Amino acid sequence: MRLTTKGRYAVTAMLDLALHYQEGPTTLADISQRQGISLSYLEQLFAKLRKQGLVDSTRGPGGGYKLSRSPHEIPVANVITAVDEKVETTRCGGLSNCQDDQQCLTHELWAELSCQIYQFLCGISLGALVEREGIQQVAARQERLQKKSQHVGIDPVKCEIASVS
Repeated sequence: MRLTTKGRYAVTAMLDLALHYQEGPTTLADISQRQGISLSYLEQLFAKLRKQGLVDSTRGPGGGYKLSRSPHEIPVANVITAVDEKVETTRCGGLSNCQDDQQCLTHELWAELSCQIYQFLCGISLGALVEREGIQQVAARQERLQKKSQHVGIDPVKCEIASVS
């Protein structure tokens, strides 16, 4: 499966937004700090997510990003495809030119697997993930760490101690 860091980070960031859905806009800096994803990378991802209508942005003080609709209405597959990722397990990318410009012996097997994975990801919404106990526990831990690092002045993404005024 060709699910790269781009797709994984997009899902992680969108899940972070889903966890904070009721709180209003969330800054990319907060997501960056909680999830350990660089701010510049998040900016690139969110430009694509916004273009695909999955997030809305608010400028100014108190601004940030929020999901464009309920987390239960956003399948994980939509997030992955929004950032130009493909859920594809064939060697040829689905073009059927895997062996000497012809379909290989196992092409249909891998094409069916790709379809199964895509259907699986279509069947899971961000809202369904938010409801999972394990995800709630991880989110609570991340919140504690974020609050602690803000109090101490540590940037966990850069692993540097900032001066606290």
